[in-house]
Amino acid sequence: MYKLLPVVFLLSVALLPEKAVTVVSLRDYQNKAIKSNDTLYVVNFWATWCKPCVQELPFFEAANAKLKGQKVKFIYVSMNSAKEVEQVKSFVNQNKIAADVLLLNAGNPNIWIDQIDSSWSGAIPATIMYKHGKTALFYEGEFTRNKLDSVIQKQIL
Repeated sequence: MYKLLPVVFLLSVALLPEKAVTVVSLRDYQNKAIKSNDTLYVVNFWATWCKPCVQELPFFEAANAKLKGQKVKFIYVSMNSAKEVEQVKSFVNQNKIAADVLLLNAGNPNIWIDQIDSSWSGAIPATIMYKHGKTALFYEGEFTRNKLDSVIQKQIL
């Protein structure tokens, strides 16, 4: 019986549904992340090739799990090329990412970055939080677990 356990576990993991990665335009992104309600939208811009981005994703996932059921929604926006959607999807599924994942296909970043936040240089990781349809916080750089938790708690209050 014990010898079957690893096989059963592997089969159950293999049968888990794959997480979708949605390729979106800038307008689609704005419609998903900027809503005029009292939910805090925590949007993290990242890429699979960005080491600091990948290092901080577990902090976002932990906060997402901890705040489940509260008025907080996490959205990860991949800055990978739209041609890399399968690579992003594989990364998301291998890392069991629970939050919604979008892949932004908005063309030339020099045109749309200011529409996200005028202070953004375009470097990643970058995080923006929206509440009541407005930017509540913009942070360019990598979060520590404690700093992320602290910032989110301030925005929830």
